[in-house]
Amino acid sequence: MSMKIMVVVASTRPGRLGPAIAEWFVRATAATAAELEIEIDVADLAEIGLPFLDEPEHPSTGVYVHAHTRAWSSRVDAADAFVFVTAEYNFAMPATLKNAFDFLSREWAWKPCLFVGYGNTSAGSRAVQMARGVAATMRMLSIGGDVYLRIADDVFEGEVVANERREGYARGGLTQLARAAAVLRPLRDQDGRIVPARTGDVPELVVLQRACWVDEAIANQTLDLPALTETAAQVEAALADWQVWVIRSGGRLIASVRARRDGEAWLIGRLMVAPDYRHQGLGQQLLAHAESHAPAGTATIALHTGVRSTGPQTLYRQAGYTLTPEGAPPGAVTMRKAVVEYAGTRCMG
Repeated sequence: MSMKIMVVVASTRPGRLGPAIAEWFVRATAATAAELEIEIDVADLAEIGLPFLDEPEHPSTGVYVHAHTRAWSSRVDAADAFVFVTAEYNFAMPATLKNAFDFLSREWAWKPCLFVGYGNTSAGSRAVQMARGVAATMRMLSIGGDVYLRIADDVFEGEVVANERREGYARGGLTQLARAAAVLRPLRDQDGRIVPARTGDVPELVVLQRACWVDEAIANQTLDLPALTETAAQVEAALADWQVWVIRSGGRLIASVRARRDGEAWLIGRLMVAPDYRHQGLGQQLLAHAESHAPAGTATIALHTGVRSTGPQTLYRQAGYTLTPEGAPPGAVTMRKAVVEYAGTRCMG
């Protein structure tokens, strides 16, 4: 299976050795990359030119307002693994590499990484140690087998000195990186993405409902809420009656929503986000996803929420919903928005 591995050149200062060392790594591993069907993408942070982190929203939301962030996100997201070529500045990695990490979140997760460090006395090992800790926090897997170059011994006139043993380390590192990337791919494919729920998700859906509807019970002063009382069998039966979608993070089910046809309306329900993942835009993403699946001919989109559930009502108003007097179960209110079609384009509003 083909894959893409990004080689990140961390240093951006004039006169840097980073591009030459990245070029050496790519050249040394070219035959291995061809054999394993690996596409190498060299990402030079000096050429990319990211400013100091300037996004107003937290990176975990995935909401990016600047074109340079969206371009960086797309490029990192497309990679299956990373090779970080980093110098050592004052016992640490370059600030440009830390900044490149900090711009994003989900895009790094569940991907393996290899480090090529270079420097003087320590051959860049202290920079790698620091960068490895940050990478682990971003849920990357450092596979070991890192390559280190001591400038006085391994670089001459701006070029890496040929050394079969060191090149063997590079080839071995790339091979292990590809193997780890293949193993982690299923986690990457699911992490942070909206996917249809499966029967195996039922136990976690039950737990998520209990966690999310405690606030609703308190706000509406009742425990008589289906989300709090349904059995696993009832939740599983709902998978046949509703289209249900979920989001996972780190293998854990953290958010869900469901929808189905209800007369002429598209009814959305059970929009829920785990308490520790709220305020990251997941609710808005799920709501928009459920809306987008309304079948052709749908006149309105409807949902129900508690009479005193001010938080959800605010979210829905911001999404264009208005309160309507009819159709709500006891203790709840109904909110609706119209679906309007303009020349074959469907608009919610």
